[in-house]
Amino acid sequence: MKLLRVGPAGAERPAVLDETGTPRDLSGLVNDVDGALLADGAALARIREAVAAGELPALDAGDSRIGPPLGRIGKIVCIGLNYHDHATETGAAIPEEPILFMKAPDTVVGPEDTVLVPRGSEKTDWEVELAVVIGRTARYLESDEEALASVAGYAIAHDVSERAFQIERGGQWDKGKNCETFNPLGPWLVTADEIPDPQALALRLWVNGELKQDGTTADQIFPVAQVVRYLSQFMTLYPGDVINTGTPAGVALGQPDPKPFLRAGDVVELEIDGLGRQRQEFKDA
Repeated sequence: MKLLRVGPAGAERPAVLDETGTPRDLSGLVNDVDGALLADGAALARIREAVAAGELPALDAGDSRIGPPLGRIGKIVCIGLNYHDHATETGAAIPEEPILFMKAPDTVVGPEDTVLVPRGSEKTDWEVELAVVIGRTARYLESDEEALASVAGYAIAHDVSERAFQIERGGQWDKGKNCETFNPLGPWLVTADEIPDPQALALRLWVNGELKQDGTTADQIFPVAQVVRYLSQFMTLYPGDVINTGTPAGVALGQPDPKPFLRAGDVVELEIDGLGRQRQEFKDA
């Protein structure tokens, strides 16, 4: 299934795409698309049955905004330098273990919402990423099979980053990752049954129509199953948690000087096979 949330920011309604791509209203069946729903197999089965039976009303055409596909996100755990080609372009050594940092859930916006260039920023950068959404509690997992069984689904994440804040200002990476609007998510949460191999997905990103990133999750240093299992050794993952799994080569940071960092007026578009497409216009904060 492709689950989504439609409507004004803060008042999104749960929905599902039918076979024709029409958003169908789920508010008569469930309160929201969130961790509680993803952990409830019976509720998900009811949604599938209602879609198959054609029982769900189409959403009003006035509900045009697509919000983040997941509400009440618990935590966002991110993996840095997780593609061989990205590590190479930035001159970084291949990490021996996953590099972790966190993003606050309040950085999440919809896939076509405006993204704000922070005040004082000169090095705002783009990063298309595969987001993994957890659907069952995961702690001290022992196998990749257990790890993948804990995944409810996948989505596109745009891990917007301010490189000067991240790298040049001391401390941890988090200050360059948690600026307002720095995690567009969606348009859909695609359930795991539709993505048989998360290591076989192409990722692409354009800036002002120019292709900048063109990679594949097959190039990940630490694949999805390994990342989920690894994280479960250090923290408990709960339904509704999100993992941003890293970005392929092609970011501004890895390009020759003068590096083409983002400015107000730039338009970024990104897509992952089977997971939809995003588009954001950048404006000054």
